[in-house]
Amino acid sequence: MTAEESDDDSVAYARADTLLGLLQRGRGLGALRAAEDPAAAAEAVYACVRTDWRWDWLVDEHRVYLARLLRDLELPLAPVADTLATAGEHDAVEAARILERLALSGSAEAREILRAHIREGTHWLSVLESVSAHWPVEWWEDLGGAARARLGGDGDPTPWAKAWQHWGVAFPTPERRPPRPAPLAGLTGAELLAVVADPAASDERRTDALYVLHHHRDPEPGLVPLVPSLGTADGRHALPLVGSLLTGLGAHAMPAARDWAASGTRWLAWEGLLVLAGHGEPQDAPALLAELERDWADRTWCGPMAMARGLARLGPASAGAVPFLRRFWTRTPHGYERPSYLRALAALDPAGLDAVHAESLWDAQAEARLLGITHAPDGPEVTARLGYLRDDPMEDPEVREAAGARLAGRA
Repeated sequence: MTAEESDDDSVAYARADTLLGLLQRGRGLGALRAAEDPAAAAEAVYACVRTDWRWDWLVDEHRVYLARLLRDLELPLAPVADTLATAGEHDAVEAARILERLALSGSAEAREILRAHIREGTHWLSVLESVSAHWPVEWWEDLGGAARARLGGDGDPTPWAKAWQHWGVAFPTPERRPPRPAPLAGLTGAELLAVVADPAASDERRTDALYVLHHHRDPEPGLVPLVPSLGTADGRHALPLVGSLLTGLGAHAMPAARDWAASGTRWLAWEGLLVLAGHGEPQDAPALLAELERDWADRTWCGPMAMARGLARLGPASAGAVPFLRRFWTRTPHGYERPSYLRALAALDPAGLDAVHAESLWDAQAEARLLGITHAPDGPEVTARLGYLRDDPMEDPEVREAAGARLAGRA
């Protein structure tokens, strides 16, 4: 696919004001524009099916979004079937997950494409094990003979998948080793802190001590003065669990976090900023704003939402963040972070957000759709969309319930 002007030097997303760019990002506005001219939008939709453009595969959502576009625009499914048959493993499996949802929404064609792939396709194991978890049994149980005949080829079945259990096919389960006991579990809190503070201790030993402090001890304020020394030997990163321990300490890490945030050591400055975001005072808003500005200048898409949350919490002192929050909401490819920018805008500058909340009813992220359900202004289009979300079998149960509750006057 040929992308238009990139918003980022390393990944060539299309411009955020184009249809392709909107669809890549999962923006509700993309779905609305596509509906205006389905034929013209088709290639952009297929481009997003062929290539998984999500910034973070673990948390950014797109399957329901793309399945709805295919269904609502009445686009042929042959290009999706072709992606399943010919693309690399990740993109092929994502195409299968989209088809899986289309089948649940009533597409007999999508169902048959996946059934045929189980019989003959390359990624049949992944498809079978997923559909057996989400489809009615009667949609796949007759494929048992074909599935058994294909065993022994490439790929390892998941022993606990519903299909194999239903057919009575047993596989050896991987041996699970007992968890390694925490080697320093017998030390007192003071002794653990001594290990952490020991400059001669290895990173591994200090990490073992941090593990016990995190999992087996109450928050230990004595850790706070040690934090600047808790970097890896190369000085590039914090030791594992430092961030989690600081989260547990909460306000106990103040005011030391102000000094950390001003540090020239990047990992330490970041840990300090996270504490300020959660527990700082209005005087800390400039530090959070400076980080948000830096993130924008560097096109850093992972993490700005933490600064957005902190600035929103600090209120009027954070008013200077509003232009950056609007830019991040509009242009981030990291859909998981988009709801945080919207919440921050609602806290700092709510004027003019009616259209943004309404657009969010079409967003790829379920969390964004929930914000739209709560805050979109009353009107015929919003009411119709709420009914759509309530009744769509592809929708997340929480979203369906919230849409139904608002329509019933309970929200």
